Formats: sequence, structure tokens, C-alpha cells
Amino acid sequence: MRIKPLADGNYSRYNRITTFLIMFVNIKAMSLTPQPMPNEENHPKVVHLRVLRPEFQETGSENQEARTDQWHGLEPTTDLLKEVAQVSERMESASAHEILRWSLDRFDNRFTMATAFGPEGMVLIHMLSELDRPISIFNLETGYQFPETLELRDEVARRYGIEVELKKPELSVEEYEAQNNGPVYKERPDQCCFDRKLRLLRPALDGKHAWASAIRRDQSPDRAQAPIVAWDEKFHLIKVSPLANWTRGQVWKFITDNDIPYNPLHDQGYPSIGCQPCTRAILLGEDERAGRWSGFAKTECGLHSRN
Repeated sequence: MRIKPLADGNYSRYNRITTFLIMFVNIKAMSLTPQPMPNEENHPKVVHLRVLRPEFQETGSENQEARTDQWHGLEPTTDLLKEVAQVSERMESASAHEILRWSLDRFDNRFTMATAFGPEGMVLIHMLSELDRPISIFNLETGYQFPETLELRDEVARRYGIEVELKKPELSVEEYEAQNNGPVYKERPDQCCFDRKLRLLRPALDGKHAWASAIRRDQSPDRAQAPIVAWDEKFHLIKVSPLANWTRGQVWKFITDNDIPYNPLHDQGYPSIGCQPCTRAILLGEDERAGRWSGFAKTECGLHSRN
């Protein structure tokens, strides 16, 4: 739009108003132009999410995929996998405290932890309490856990002020067994673990970018190659195992040195504790996980298996 000057070279009041309006419109248009988001250095780089909706397969095996339409997992981009590998290598010589601190700094409130209140889990809870950073910790309450396990949850709340959330199946034990004509664990322990544990984990991890695991490499063949930091293909997020390179002796020394509460069943011959019907005390010379699913060719519930 052209502004016509008067003969004396000055603008009329009309032209001055028109000029002002044009300038205002141009400035307003610039302010409405979408601007790139600032690069937030403290925000995790793991921000590229995609919705994963695996189909549920009625196979009865522990590597089934539970269908959860609201579940969001991370996309394993090349940059993400490269970062994970580099960090894991660097963390091999780091302390468990340092690994947890890095995890909290890196993922903030998108970092979580699942625990069954085993010795290793109690060590991590103790360490997290010392870091004094908020973190969500949960337990997969199948309905079959030992009373001593649930009592230890109460002790964690008293000792550390940490409320471990219980994630429960939709069906009670009584409803589940009625629906399946009796206890499923007696004949199909894989199916029982899937229904009562794995189904719970996906929604528990929804919206999270990383989770802490208390596994050790020397516990079983499935865990022998566990990295400190890894891409968890099964659940599509980062898995952090601060105690992967610890030994059983190191765990118990730390518990003793720091007066950490633990499950009293460990003093009764139960080095590894899961659900009551599928856990027994071990015999002299047996592997520490020999009391889990005794009589079945099964050593994992599915949470930490590679397949």
C-alpha cells in the first residue's frame, strides 16, 4: 500500500495513522510465526517417542506381548543406541551410586524402578534414599507373594520414607484361579508369570524412558551378559543395572555394613524369593536360583530374559 505525501512533504494525519496500522500488522504477523523450540540442555535427548501397539498372542509363553493401546515406548534411533553403548562402557568402572545419579540426572522423573525387595533391590533403595531424589518405585503384586515380602515394603516406608506402589492384576487370585479351573502355576508357570506380572509391567512403564534393574551377572546364564546400561527391546526403554558387575558377597557386605533391612526368609535358606507357590528353600550346594520354579525348565519370570 502506497502512502501519498502532501505537497509540503509532510504526511497527513490519515497517512500517519495508516502507516502505524501497517507497521502494527507486520509486527503482529512476525510474532505469530512459529519459532523453533530452544535447546534445553537439561532435557533428556531420549525424547523421540512412538506409540507401540503390539498384538497380544495367545501362545502361553513368557515372551508374549501384552496389548496395551495406551502404552508408549521409545524408538531405538541410531543416536540413542550409540549413546547407550558408550555410556554403558563408561559405567563399567563407575560405582552403583554414580550410575544411579547419572540415571536420575539423565532421565529425571522418567526414571523408575521395579523391585521384589530382594537383597539387591534393597541395596538400590538404600542408595536412592541417600541421593535424596524423587523416584517412583513399584512392585508387581501378583497376589502370590510371601507375607514377609509385603511386610518388608512396610519397613521400607518406615525406614526410608519411600512408598513403593503395588501394581496389581485386574483379577484377584481367587477370580483368576476360578477362571482357569485352578492354580495356573502348577502346570503353566510361564502363563501365570505372564498374566500376573508381565501384563502389569507395560502400563507401569508407560511414559517412562528408563528403569532400574537389580540383576547381577552371576545370578543366571540369562543375566551373564547384562550391560550396565542397555536398550530393553522387550519393553522399549533404557534398562539400567547398577549392580550388574557386583557379586552376591558384595551385596551382603553392603547390607551388613549399612544395616539395611532385608527379607527374613533369606536366613531360612531362600537366597532368591519370588511368589510363594513357586519358591522353595535351596539345598546345600545348589545354585542360588534353584529354588525358583523347581521342577520346571524355567529360571526367569520374563522380566529380564533376553527373549
